[in-house]
Amino acid sequence: MIDEMTSRSLLSLKSVSKSWKSFRIRDVSLEVRREEYFVVMGPTGAGKTLLLQLIAGIHYPDSGKIILDDVDVTYLPPERRSIGYVPQNYALFPHMSVKDNIGYGLRIRGHPRDEVEKRVRELSDKLRIEHLLERRVSTLSGGEQQRVALARALIIEPKILLLDEPLSALDPETREEVRDYLKEVRRMLGFTAIHVTHDFIEAVDLGDRMAAMFNGEILQVGEPMEIIMNPRNELIASFTGAKNLFKGEVVARRGELAEIDLGGMRVYAATKRSGKVMVAIRPENIVILLEKARISARNILEGVIEEISEKPPYVSLKIDAGLPFTVYLTRNALEDLNLRVGKRVYLAFKASAVSVF
Repeated sequence: MIDEMTSRSLLSLKSVSKSWKSFRIRDVSLEVRREEYFVVMGPTGAGKTLLLQLIAGIHYPDSGKIILDDVDVTYLPPERRSIGYVPQNYALFPHMSVKDNIGYGLRIRGHPRDEVEKRVRELSDKLRIEHLLERRVSTLSGGEQQRVALARALIIEPKILLLDEPLSALDPETREEVRDYLKEVRRMLGFTAIHVTHDFIEAVDLGDRMAAMFNGEILQVGEPMEIIMNPRNELIASFTGAKNLFKGEVVARRGELAEIDLGGMRVYAATKRSGKVMVAIRPENIVILLEKARISARNILEGVIEEISEKPPYVSLKIDAGLPFTVYLTRNALEDLNLRVGKRVYLAFKASAVSVF
């Protein structure tokens, strides 16, 4: 019997494994829904690119199955998979014009020249790159190359679009601009995509759902904010910027509210876990108080500011509260509170802000 998730899925990976040079994909199972923007996030060396190349047919798995639109494509060549692929370096043909680059996939599939030109112009108009059509690739900026590579992948109307770190080569300003562009194009064309990245901000901004991938394995799948606020383990918590990671033990419980000992310091968390645990608290979820006021936050700790440094768009504070805490504030908040190194403050955070695993 086909389960509900599989029936809604366009792409299914079933226990896919592959060894290739220094990388290894281990028993990866994933479901990507129709018209979903799915992000695979993980550090360099996690195997993200190899995973995309297995889906694209550039490599074949050692074991497992890849099902695309109810067809087993595990060992089909790339040209028979109806997949659009944008590699990390864009792989545009430097000797061709932009127009010829975009139309390449249609030409090799035998479409008539008039049809190719018509479809190239129609798509270029939608993607707002018609003014680039007669240009050479060598004259394009990084952002322009990214748009052309996207058009070349989309022109064949693929069942799924694969994007390998598409923003990694761009400067911060262009990266934000292209993120917005991708969201706009996705709304307009409604395609299904798998986008791999090492940037969790990118994952949250673009992804409907996300998989956290480390050392060739998928460790957690869910909505991006769900994974970031409730990481399954220390690897994911650290990679997504939790910063404040401590070993502890649940020593008491009031319903779903657990009291956790962190080596002499107690914090409260909303968790059903018991015994020895890891605790993660994101720096932006901690409020700085000058006095121990009565507020809704369950946890209030006293500490001393040891370091203040710029971490745009935040200011980062290192605070000794019996354990070393990192707190992020805005520049305005820092100035309003008149904070400085050596000042005694209170750290406040809700039980719901404490991730436990």
